[in-house]
Amino acid sequence: MIGTGYVRRMARYNSWQNENLFSCADRLSDDARRLDRGAFFGSIHATLNHLLWADEIWMARFWGTMRPKGGIAESTSLRADWDELKRDRVAFDTRIVAWADTLDDAVLAGDLTYYSGAAKRDITAPKWLSIVHVFNHQTHHRGQVHCLLTQAGVRPGVTDLPFLRVKAA
Repeated sequence: MIGTGYVRRMARYNSWQNENLFSCADRLSDDARRLDRGAFFGSIHATLNHLLWADEIWMARFWGTMRPKGGIAESTSLRADWDELKRDRVAFDTRIVAWADTLDDAVLAGDLTYYSGAAKRDITAPKWLSIVHVFNHQTHHRGQVHCLLTQAGVRPGVTDLPFLRVKAA
C-alpha cells in the first residue's frame, strides 16, 4: 500500500508536469496543437483534454461529487478553447494538490466502488490502487504529449520525478 507522502508528491508532480507541457504547447499555433499526429487521441489538444476529463472522473469518484459530462469518446473535445483548457487544468491541479494535502492513511485504506463507463459495470478496487492508477494514467498520457511536442519541434523541460522540488509535506 502507498502512503500519503506518495499521494502528495505525485499530486505536485502532476501539476509541475502539466505546467511544463502546457507552457511548451503555448509555443505552437492552435492549428499545430490540433493537428492529428497519430497518437491514441490524435492531437496535443485532444490528449490534454482527455487527461483533464479523466482526472475529473477519478476525482469525482474519490470526492463523491458529480462526474463531468461525456464519456471517453467525448473526452477529447469537451474544452474546444485552448485558454479554457489551460485555465481549467491549473484550477483542477490546485484542487488535486489540496485534496492530497488533506489525506491521512486511513483514507487510503479500504475499497472504492464506482461505475466504469469503459467496463460498463461497477468495479470495486482498493482506494490506494485507484489513486496509483490516476497518477500512472496522467504520466502515460503526458508521455504521449511530450512525444507530440517533440515531433512538433518543441522540447519540454525535465520530466524526471527526482527533479521535482517540493517542501516536505
